[in-house]
Amino acid sequence: MFHRLAPIAIAARRTVGEPSMSDLTNYSAHEQLRDGSAVEIRALRPEDEADMLAALEQTGAQSLQRRFFVMKRHFSDKERAFFMNVDFKDHVALVARAEHAGGGILVGGSRYIVFEPGRAEMAFMVVDAWQGRGVGSVLMRHLVEIARQAGLQELTAEVLPENAAMLKVFGKFGFAPAPRRDPQTVHLVLKLGSKPG
Repeated sequence: MFHRLAPIAIAARRTVGEPSMSDLTNYSAHEQLRDGSAVEIRALRPEDEADMLAALEQTGAQSLQRRFFVMKRHFSDKERAFFMNVDFKDHVALVARAEHAGGGILVGGSRYIVFEPGRAEMAFMVVDAWQGRGVGSVLMRHLVEIARQAGLQELTAEVLPENAAMLKVFGKFGFAPAPRRDPQTVHLVLKLGSKPG
């Protein structure tokens, strides 16, 4: 079940032009997943590092392979710094946070990184126990809207061919296959001039 997009709140807080970094660092919206679970979609914060590492520990080898394209269980200090040092201009990251056992846990994350003016690459990951509930779709919706409001013209993604669930999510949002740079992945592109029908 989709709810009206909260990113519209960005438009109410900003002047004409792209959303400011301060708007995005405070970004937060509440969503309900298909199974009725409530999640908060919000900007990644520096204090989320321990929770992000805990979420990776709860993610199976196959899911990590599908996200990083290699077997990945541990991250170097440099890699952790890259994932956590988000400027909310050329590198935007959102997390999905849910209540569990009396506390909050990260159940998914998404980000885009601008690789040339107007174009950015997206990536997603959802903790195994939360897959199939719509976390990826909710994160996708928010991140695509932020990209539109930031004035990006194109989003791209690389997905392994066996990752049918993620290919379905990207397809639902209007991403289309494009010529491949790497024969081992499916290269997807979304032109942001139009919304999917």
